[in-house]
Amino acid sequence: MIRVTCAIIRNEDDEVLVVQRGENTDHPYKWEFPGGKIMKGESEEECVIREIREELSMDIVICRRLEDVIYDYGKKKILLIPFLCDTLDDLPLLSEHIAYRWLKPESLRQTDFAEADVIVAENFLRDPGVAVITKDLTPIEDESDDEEFREMINATMGTREVEWIAKSAVENPVIFRKLLNYSFSGDRKLAFHSSWALSKSVDTHPGIFVEYLPMIVGMLGRIDIESAHRSFLKILTQSDLSLLSEKEHGILADHCFSALRSGLSAIAIKAYSMEIVYKLAVIYPELVHELAATVNMLQGDAPAGVVARGRIILKKLAGINSKQRPNQPLS
Repeated sequence: MIRVTCAIIRNEDDEVLVVQRGENTDHPYKWEFPGGKIMKGESEEECVIREIREELSMDIVICRRLEDVIYDYGKKKILLIPFLCDTLDDLPLLSEHIAYRWLKPESLRQTDFAEADVIVAENFLRDPGVAVITKDLTPIEDESDDEEFREMINATMGTREVEWIAKSAVENPVIFRKLLNYSFSGDRKLAFHSSWALSKSVDTHPGIFVEYLPMIVGMLGRIDIESAHRSFLKILTQSDLSLLSEKEHGILADHCFSALRSGLSAIAIKAYSMEIVYKLAVIYPELVHELAATVNMLQGDAPAGVVARGRIILKKLAGINSKQRPNQPLS
């Protein structure tokens, strides 16, 4: 029996990622949950994280394991081990599949899955945690409750709970500061869930980060956890960057240009970096041509999501350029 893992990956809108197999595969053109075979000496959790990084260039956090599925295809019999996972990255970079979709859970039953994945989808839809907030948030007023609060953040199951935590952070400065501290921790899951909640809080209260913007800019270069890095870049895209000093603008511009020019930066990081430098270019028009040149450089071999975002940025840059230098088109 072949042991295989798969990931049911949810984004911030509680949509689920499915991918389509190619023509020359065991199940041509069928849809499936991404994953792959467990390697020798590898744990099931390590396998699913590795497979998603290799197949999709995405960073995921495992929430919990779902019910295993045994299926006999005739030529092979598999043990499929599903994990419920969260991600902040909506733009997978396909290396083995020909297409992807983000689907609402209710659409999974209408999807042309491979047989084993049909059972995984059905088990997922019957899971009581799919549509239910399983935790309540009691405001934390002192440091003595810190360990319990950390455990609650780590146990967060999905977007609805994150939104509840974000709402509580807006209402309670103690919770807000705890989440901020956790976001810079070395604990990958804690940093991911905490920074995700903070990025949700800025959706409804853009001004909540005003006094923390200089600190965030100063810490960007020290954040090793990609999901937290992505969250803080998203926060900066929704913040008033004119409140930062000229020195902080320079640090932020250098950081974002480096991310755009690096071959190692994730898709979402490049997309947010473009938007941040565009906002800085509104303040400093001399950045227009440098950003345009950098975006044009990316157009050749960048993933489709980056290319599409780049085209939008180039159009917006053309508007700045026409106001500042009407006779000098962008290169």
